Amino acid sequence: MSDVHIRPMQPGDLEAAERLSSDSFLELDRSTFPPAWPTPSGRGEAHRLDWVRRTSHFLTTDPGGCWVAEDESGMVGFATSLAREDIWILATYAVRPGSQGRGIGSRLLDAAEEHGRDCRRAMLSSSVDPKAVRRYRLAGFSLHPQMFLAGALDRSLVPAVRGVEEGDGSDLDLLHAVDRHTRGASHGPDHELLSATCRLLVVQEGERAGYAYADHAGRLQLLAATDAPTATRLLWTVLADGPDEARVGHVTHANEWAVDVAIAARLDVWTFGYLGLRHMAPPAPYLHSGAML
Repeated sequence: MSDVHIRPMQPGDLEAAERLSSDSFLELDRSTFPPAWPTPSGRGEAHRLDWVRRTSHFLTTDPGGCWVAEDESGMVGFATSLAREDIWILATYAVRPGSQGRGIGSRLLDAAEEHGRDCRRAMLSSSVDPKAVRRYRLAGFSLHPQMFLAGALDRSLVPAVRGVEEGDGSDLDLLHAVDRHTRGASHGPDHELLSATCRLLVVQEGERAGYAYADHAGRLQLLAATDAPTATRLLWTVLADGPDEARVGHVTHANEWAVDVAIAARLDVWTFGYLGLRHMAPPAPYLHSGAML
C-alpha cells in the first residue's frame, strides 16, 4: 500500500470526488438494484451540483473528517464525515471501481473516524454492498435493514392534512429541539444548507412538533417529529405536494408509521440498504437524510 497516499481533502478535489462517487455508485446500483426497478443511470446535472455543494459544506464545517486516497493515476478513493454534538456521522465514502481490495477503504475510514474520536455514538447509511456491510460490522456498527417506499401516487387516497406550515429561518430552535428529541443531537450547521436547498415544512402545536425537508423535485430528504401522528401529517404533506412517482427511503423498523402511510397510499414496500448505528437505537419518528443522517 506504499503507492497509495491518504491526505486531507481540499476544495480542488470536489469535482474529481463527485465523478468518482458517481461512477462507483452507478456500478454498485447496476449490480444490486432489483430487476423490477428502473435501470440505474448516472447523476443528472442538478444532483451533481447538489453533491458538490453538500460536500463543500462538509469540507467547510468538518475539514478533519474529509480525506482522499490517491496514487500515481490520481484520486482512487475518498471519505467525508462530520461530528454533530456527540454523534460521528460517515456521510459517504467510495473507492474507484477496479481499485477495491487494496485496503484503501479501510485506511480512509480509519482517517475519517479519527475525526469522531470524542463522539460517543455514530451513524451511517450503508448500501447493500457485502464488502461495505462487512467493514461496517467489523467497525462495531449494528446494521438495521431499511425499507424503501415507491410507486405511482393515487392522489384520491391522500387525506386532508392540517397544521403543517411553511418554515423559515425563525424555526431553528424548533429544528434543534426536535433533532435532540429524535436522535439525541442536533444537525447544527447542516440546517443552514438544508434550508437553502430544500423546502422546509414545520408543525408546532404545544408539545407536538416536527419538520420535513423536501428537495427541488419535491421528494422527502429528512423528517423528524416528536410523535408518530405529527410525522404522519408531515409525510402526507410531502407526498401530496411531490411528484406523481413517489419515493421515500431510509425507513427502519422503528418507523412503521411511515410504512402505514405507504400502504394507505398503495405504494410498494421494498427492503434496501442498512442504517448503521453504534451505541444508539434507531431514531424515531425519523426518516434520515442519506448523507447528513
